[in-house]
Amino acid sequence: MISDDDFLALVSKTPLISVDLILRSRDDNILLGRRNNRPAKGFWFVPGGRILKDERLADALVRVVRRELGAMVPVEGWRNMGIYEHLYPDNFAGADGISTHYVVLPHRLDLDSEVALESDDQHEALRWFSVDELMAHDEVHPYTKAYFARPAEPLDRLTDGL
Repeated sequence: MISDDDFLALVSKTPLISVDLILRSRDDNILLGRRNNRPAKGFWFVPGGRILKDERLADALVRVVRRELGAMVPVEGWRNMGIYEHLYPDNFAGADGISTHYVVLPHRLDLDSEVALESDDQHEALRWFSVDELMAHDEVHPYTKAYFARPAEPLDRLTDGL
């Protein structure tokens, strides 16, 4: 593992790559967690986590599902939902003048049955929201709302003009 000082130096100089987990229940609700950590501390957000150095995307997805949701949530059947960017004015350490930039690969799974969820230390609570409810809720982070407001732009439109 990397030290907090080394990680802060990394955050100050480069984007992080992460996966977000859009888990939809049989009754069409979306699972959100109230974040304990920066950035986005205190907001309801879809679960997720960064991809580690030398970790394959498929392995990262399994690790993040297990860590954030527990052993009962399926690790098969997740579908990539595009590419997003999340830009935050702060960072995990609360250090002044260092922003956080994520390139996010959200993945969605539609559950066909109920599963037991296990909350982790990243979230104060887990809760199911209807899409209408999360879109109207002031404490749901705008980056989570973006997953439901419009589809992700295709990669070729993101790279036009490069």
